[in-house]
Amino acid sequence: MKFIIGKEDLLNGIRIVERATSQKAVQPVLYNILIETLENNKIRLSATDLVFTVITILDAQIQEQGKITLPAKKLNEIVSKLGNDLVTFESEKAFQGETESPNVSITCQKSKFDIIGISANEFPADIFNYTIDESKCFDVELKPFLKGIHQAGFAAASYEVSNLLSGIVCDFNNGILEIASTDGNRLARVREKLSNDITEQTQLIIPSRTLNELLKMSSFIEEDSIKICKDKSTIIFKSEKITAISRLLEGQFPRYNQLIPSESPKKAIVNVSQLIAALERVSVMVNDKTSIVKMHFAENELTLSADTPDAGKSEDKIDIEYDAEELLIAFNYRFVLDALRIIESDNVIIGLNAPLSATVLKPQSEDDFICLIMPVQIR
Repeated sequence: MKFIIGKEDLLNGIRIVERATSQKAVQPVLYNILIETLENNKIRLSATDLVFTVITILDAQIQEQGKITLPAKKLNEIVSKLGNDLVTFESEKAFQGETESPNVSITCQKSKFDIIGISANEFPADIFNYTIDESKCFDVELKPFLKGIHQAGFAAASYEVSNLLSGIVCDFNNGILEIASTDGNRLARVREKLSNDITEQTQLIIPSRTLNELLKMSSFIEEDSIKICKDKSTIIFKSEKITAISRLLEGQFPRYNQLIPSESPKKAIVNVSQLIAALERVSVMVNDKTSIVKMHFAENELTLSADTPDAGKSEDKIDIEYDAEELLIAFNYRFVLDALRIIESDNVIIGLNAPLSATVLKPQSEDDFICLIMPVQIR
């Protein structure tokens, strides 16, 4: 195998696919990126952890066909430090069969690296056994789709990738995209309008890791829309040069809209940046095991406090708009911060009820985003 490719093109390709490499692999080849030469002066980079797969196609000058897998982390480190010039990849044929030698030389200007890989024959070939049925595909505008993932994906559970609560539900219906996630203690939902004519309702429960990685690699997608295809229990995201493949989660996602109160008897309007700053100050003294911050809502004033018996306590006050009866309520402050940091508004409306009732946060400037947080009992 031998090909020549621009340093920046190669580095971008590596950064796209390495997100799918395994972090705890039983098979060492899952730490690697599969590099294959194709026809018409193209190379294909692929990586997978057997749940999530990313493939990208790059332009290159192919001088000899072949394929090999190389460790993603080391490959990224090498290429990122090369000069901004053409890079030559070269490996020799093994003495038996057509398997590439695991030794690959990478040269750029006066720099040369010899890196040991693993035979491409050990890379799981079944990741390419997917079909794209155009009748089951639809185009989605990238900007509102990514915005929805960013705003509503943070509340998904971080445990057990097979658990439904570790997924993000995406509901496409009559030009409206609804995205929601919940871990049982909080819930986030956003609705975005789409100009694409998606009239048939489609609901997909996609692993949160898949969508978060798609969010991170989106800067490499040049188109304004992305093609989404469903193949049995598999979801495929496809742009001109990038294909991301993931399994879908199957089951009945919680009926989250039924949990969101239509009205809140008490409402406070709070400046987002002031509340974030106050929470960050007060949280210095939280109990690390509980992360509880108490909030006392009184007339046009919010008092935040935290205490740890063996460390001390903290208190902060900020001005707010609030004219209902006084209320003392407590939260895991991290849940509140997570919601506040993705609100694109100067002020947040906090809908309150009772000390142990769900609290609603939504931007004052729009109705499309809503976050529900369950308080904790004050002892």
